[in-house]
Amino acid sequence: MLHTGRIRRRLPALALALAVATGLCAAPASAAPAAPEHQVTFDKYSLMLDGRRQVVWSGEFHPFRLPSPDLWRDVLQKMKATGYTAVSIYFDWNYHSPAPGVYDFTGVRDMDRVLDLAAEAGLYVIARPGPYINAEVTGGGFPAWLSTQAGRARSDAPDYLAAADEWLTAIDAIIARHQYTDGRGPVILYQIENELAATGTAQRNYVAHLYDKARADGITVPVFHNDKGRNGIWVPPGSGVPGTVEGKVDLYAFDGYPGGTCRTDATPGNPNVAPDWGTYGPGGAKGGASASPDTPGFVAEFGGGWFDYWGSNGTYPCTAVRQGPGYERVFYGTNLANGLTIQNFYMTFGGTSWGGLPAPVVYSSYDYGAAIDEGRQLRPKALTMKEIGSFLATVPDLAKMDRGTPVTPSSAAVKVYHNVNPDTGVHFYLPVHSPSNATTDDSFTFPLSTADGDYTVPLRLTGQDAKYLVANFDVAGQHLVYSTSELMAQAAGTVLLHGRPGEDGETVLRYATRPRVDVLAGDVTTTWSGDDLRLNYGHDGLARVRISGGGRPPVTLLLADDATADTFWPVGGLLVRGPDLVRTAQAGLVLTGDTKAPRDLEVWGARGPLLWWNGTPVPVRPTASGSLLALRPLPGPADPRLPELTGWRSAPGSPEAEPGYDDSAWRPADRTTTNSTTPPPAGQPVLTADDYGFGVGDVWYRGRFTGTPGEQISLRYGGGGAGLLQAWLDGQYLGQHVVPSALPAPPTTGTATFPVPEGLRGDGPHVLSVMVRNNGHNEDGGVNDAHKEGRGLISASLTGVAWKLQGGAADPVRGPLNSGGLAGERAGRHLPGFPDRAWAPAAVPAPTADPGTTWYRTTFSLRVPRGQDTSVGLTIGDPAKPRSGGRYRVLVFLNGWNLGQYIGDVGPQHTFVLPAGILDPHGRNTLALAVTSDGGPGNGLEQVALTDLGTARGGVPVRPVFSPAWRP
Repeated sequence: MLHTGRIRRRLPALALALAVATGLCAAPASAAPAAPEHQVTFDKYSLMLDGRRQVVWSGEFHPFRLPSPDLWRDVLQKMKATGYTAVSIYFDWNYHSPAPGVYDFTGVRDMDRVLDLAAEAGLYVIARPGPYINAEVTGGGFPAWLSTQAGRARSDAPDYLAAADEWLTAIDAIIARHQYTDGRGPVILYQIENELAATGTAQRNYVAHLYDKARADGITVPVFHNDKGRNGIWVPPGSGVPGTVEGKVDLYAFDGYPGGTCRTDATPGNPNVAPDWGTYGPGGAKGGASASPDTPGFVAEFGGGWFDYWGSNGTYPCTAVRQGPGYERVFYGTNLANGLTIQNFYMTFGGTSWGGLPAPVVYSSYDYGAAIDEGRQLRPKALTMKEIGSFLATVPDLAKMDRGTPVTPSSAAVKVYHNVNPDTGVHFYLPVHSPSNATTDDSFTFPLSTADGDYTVPLRLTGQDAKYLVANFDVAGQHLVYSTSELMAQAAGTVLLHGRPGEDGETVLRYATRPRVDVLAGDVTTTWSGDDLRLNYGHDGLARVRISGGGRPPVTLLLADDATADTFWPVGGLLVRGPDLVRTAQAGLVLTGDTKAPRDLEVWGARGPLLWWNGTPVPVRPTASGSLLALRPLPGPADPRLPELTGWRSAPGSPEAEPGYDDSAWRPADRTTTNSTTPPPAGQPVLTADDYGFGVGDVWYRGRFTGTPGEQISLRYGGGGAGLLQAWLDGQYLGQHVVPSALPAPPTTGTATFPVPEGLRGDGPHVLSVMVRNNGHNEDGGVNDAHKEGRGLISASLTGVAWKLQGGAADPVRGPLNSGGLAGERAGRHLPGFPDRAWAPAAVPAPTADPGTTWYRTTFSLRVPRGQDTSVGLTIGDPAKPRSGGRYRVLVFLNGWNLGQYIGDVGPQHTFVLPAGILDPHGRNTLALAVTSDGGPGNGLEQVALTDLGTARGGVPVRPVFSPAWRP
């Protein structure tokens, strides 16, 4: 069934020219001229843009997790270069709204800019504005101020809908002006809500309201919801599958993370079996795509890694292996075989949950084991994604496939998926182990029958692997009967095929007469039989074969092992070999990209006798392979020479603990009612911080009372993941309590009980000073208002206490999540230019510490060479150990930006990315550390050092992010 009727818009001439230049007229890789009208339509097979079928190959990227807008270009260009056709973007409500009615879309929150950059990179966009996003961000994306509402969130409660509409009005105005349908941008799909598991009347009304709101706001692209775990929830009306729940949406999408996680000791463990969530699956409401048979198979989130939690052993590097190249080939290929033609991989770049962004279930790093690591470096799995994405760009026939005749291989240890395009007759074969989690070494054959005839194809599978094979396919003027090598790219009469190192390859091409074959490099044998030319070879380095005659245009075959194939970059109609990254190609000869060491530069399809690389002319010579080869290798980067961190100064930072501290301007805790899910006992005042406008970071309390405190004091508090409470009575430190961690779903509240020293048990008067660290509001995945759980103090065992509290305020530039309520934060100690000359010189590492917070500050200067991208990290302690054992934690501020939190005895994170733009790689930087300790030997600040996380010659221009300095 073909769905049309999407609103059409005429394309202004200027936007038309821009769309042609950025490749967003039909598919980003297409140079075909745009039609004057744009449509996004779909049927049961695929999405169609102006009638052209698409396999949407998307990766998740969150601009709010990279607070340097120029680096958004870096990530998006890397995604495009590694085979993605689209980027999925969450828009985080709490990132933009410090208070009701207040929204900021400037600076690091400029969402117009990220959508423009996606278009510039040639990527389509799947827009996901919530209102609820989950995403392991505090409150699941809800701003802290929403936790004080009476109405149930994610329902049709009037107060909630009013707030959600306010957000959507603001963000939809941005998304609407970047839609593909009117030719002004790359947005092709729009998601309402996320993983809404409740399906009552209040939620049905809510979903309908969100759909109507999107349309009223000018959203004209198809709308979908993401169903958590394939429950058949929120399918389009009329899907007709028993057990599904219909909603006001155009498409059905679901998510799944079946790849398996690492063991708790951070070792990979064994693979899982790839599921069939489409045409080869069980069907029905819970079968994945089968819940909506008239719309394309659409997985809105498929595991590209997994998040890690406070107190783990640090699983991100392990996850990148567990869900690495073998996983990608098996699981993503199984999805393709099952007709899932819209796939979004969560995450592709995870980034950093800086400041107050993290939900309790994660720490600052959101690396995710993704294809692009937190320091923006390409992992090996990114290059496998390039292989698959390039294959899909070369074989668009996969956008419409039916199940083919069952194929029985010679070995029971293997199964072969077989699909056929009903229009073109192209066959797709996916051999995998049976079961697909097996890792044995199996040689086998399978029968192949196409319009070209019947063949027996030899193949091998070793380890976790799958092969993406096509047959009866025309490429570069040739007819490919079949190949046991995987087709990766073609350009200018050149075809690149690849296979696993050491495995044999066999390629059969059809000609009217026997062609001439010249083996230019490598060991390749040829056999002519009937109309078929068969080539046999091993995948070892790069073999080059020139074929001419036979009634077809000349062609050069490049037969590579995977590692060699990964040095190729299809870009702008060219095929480029050598650099570590090729970002752009213009006019067939002007290239930009990165090198991590001296690299060759060889280009097929170049239009001139000279090439340009990053603005520099490159002399070349022609080769027998039809390419241009640089006479000299491209240069690599220089040593960035990161300095040691010296010149530390420190000052105590918990004046609030002193009995005589002036708290006269603090907010009295005088509320008697709350909408929190953790109200105080009857008769006690409301203490939860959100009720007084303090929803982010540390909150201080001071309570005055007379009478004896008794032998012990108990304090219940909400701290989020690995949250902290410290307490002083009459200036004497009582101790600290940490919310238990080391669990994927940790507790988020705790009760601290401290013995009262005998000398403080008199009738007073007394002052009880308490600091609570808020490490994030709960997500609301259960649709049960979990984000309303109290933060800060909830209740105390003492009665008759007059409480006051003080938290932080939103930074007008750095945003509502940057800083909390420490006295040092409120005074600006974290900012550049703060007057610290009177502070005492400090030794780092520090062998001991006082209880409470101590501030450390220093400056350092960098001289990273121009035209070089060095990703810099800050490492505290020994990164080889998940936990140091020291009972202290550090808030890391660079030039005033809170880039993460280190917790010595919880872990596992030791290294914090300092993104360029926030970091000045060519000048002076200010580093401030707020160190909060339990006090005593072994609980002081460990060694602190700058770390090179990856250096390349190239990169993108990065301008300084506005970082206002301290003002008196």
